[in-house]
Amino acid sequence: HKLVEAFNSHTLGYTSNGGTLDLREEISKLYGPAIGADNILVFTGAQVAVQTAAFALARDCHSITFTPGYQSIVQAPLHAGGSVSQIQLKATNGWQIDVAEVQAAIRPDTRYMVINQPYNPAGTLMSPQLHAQLIELADKHQIYILSDEVYRLLEHDPNDRLPAMADAYSRGISVVTLSKPWGGCGITIGWLAFQDLSIKQRLVDVQYFGTACPSRASELQAIMTLRASDVILEKNLRIIRHNLVLLQQFMARFSELFEWIPPTAGAVAFIKFKGPLTSEALGHELASAGISVKPAYCFTDVVTEDNDYFRVGFGETIIPTVLEALTQFVEQRQSAWKSCDTRHSDV
Repeated sequence: HKLVEAFNSHTLGYTSNGGTLDLREEISKLYGPAIGADNILVFTGAQVAVQTAAFALARDCHSITFTPGYQSIVQAPLHAGGSVSQIQLKATNGWQIDVAEVQAAIRPDTRYMVINQPYNPAGTLMSPQLHAQLIELADKHQIYILSDEVYRLLEHDPNDRLPAMADAYSRGISVVTLSKPWGGCGITIGWLAFQDLSIKQRLVDVQYFGTACPSRASELQAIMTLRASDVILEKNLRIIRHNLVLLQQFMARFSELFEWIPPTAGAVAFIKFKGPLTSEALGHELASAGISVKPAYCFTDVVTEDNDYFRVGFGETIIPTVLEALTQFVEQRQSAWKSCDTRHSDV
């Protein structure tokens, strides 16, 4: 009741830079004892948080990122003015990071690495052993790891959940938003969580030139959402699991035309079309039928046969209807597709 009263009577004044204490305290409950309210910086969404971290920590050094990936995650250190090595992830390796490739990419001035777990666009997870090896390697070279964890807490099996990077590593930074696990897109609240308080002022100094403080209405809505986490996450996972079964049935039915690494977390999957169109060309045809996907070019600068996949989302209640439309779309075209011998880019 007090929270509802606070929402109904809050002022329209500024909030504290980096988030009001009550929200930061609520967020800190998602983490272990090393993360308190002082270890949280609140932003108006994760996008601003990602860019702030890059400008604060990656501007004057070498960074390592991984592609295909969500564009702002892959490009943020470059946008900040730093030098970047992009490591190619491969479906043949389950979209997993190869620690040996990371080791080979490290330079004397490497101080920043950006990962994405659960992995967007494929919905895959690294193993706890790989997670630990990556942290050990980063620690050896004093590298900060920014981990995009916007799909964390949506593991299809909770036993697969990795520890938050902010909990697992002294130089780890977790970036989170309410828009994915909680479905709170309109609240526009995200945050960074980190153990190392020596970087906090650098983050705050950059944040000051972006959006320094969210609205109090958003903060209070965020607190309400976080306090109802169990109910909200259970509901969203129920939708995801139901839709995933339907998507698995689609993939099994049309296995001659589509392949994937099955997702284990989140509400996205990365699918390869084995027919005569590139993902971009297929995307155009699907769009003309009112079906939206994200082709490979949304996640990589260089599209090759190996990474020419398209992303689908399956986290909404409308997905059963969408899959029916997609099934009809494929049924109408599969004979013509199968009669073609080579892939091309014509729409």
